[in-house]
Amino acid sequence: MKDSGRKQGAASPCAACKLLRRRCAQDCVFAPYFPADEPQKFAYVHKELPEHQRGDAVSSMVYEANARVRDPVYGCVGAISSLQQQINGLQTQLALAQAEVVHLRVRQAVSISGQSMSPTSSGSPSSKIMASNNRKPYFESMGSGVDHAQTHLDDSIWE
Repeated sequence: MKDSGRKQGAASPCAACKLLRRRCAQDCVFAPYFPADEPQKFAYVHKELPEHQRGDAVSSMVYEANARVRDPVYGCVGAISSLQQQINGLQTQLALAQAEVVHLRVRQAVSISGQSMSPTSSGSPSSKIMASNNRKPYFESMGSGVDHAQTHLDDSIWE
């Protein structure tokens, strides 16, 4: 039976202390995680984490521990998933806003070209452009609900 990563009755150093060639104390912090009979565990960690990256590894573990306190089931994965959903929603809103900009530019171009071709149009060209610019843009009226925006997509862009 193992006791803190050591065999009962034997003073065998843990895998970490053995690889680092140092004396393994009875209360060694590595012993529970790197038992003497599994030396490859510490060897992999030691090889894969060069000294200049160890601070990042510790920061990563602290971040994961904090995330596990907030969300014991999902931890970092839950936070990443939530952020990904926010990104997807914002990308949808951006695409809708870009489509509205294109729609307004096309409408303005058609309005300007229609005015120059029609000599009997009522009102000055500048008053028509100002009237079309006074319309409330689609993305301002959509609020924060993406579903609401998509239900009114046909009404605004494809008039």
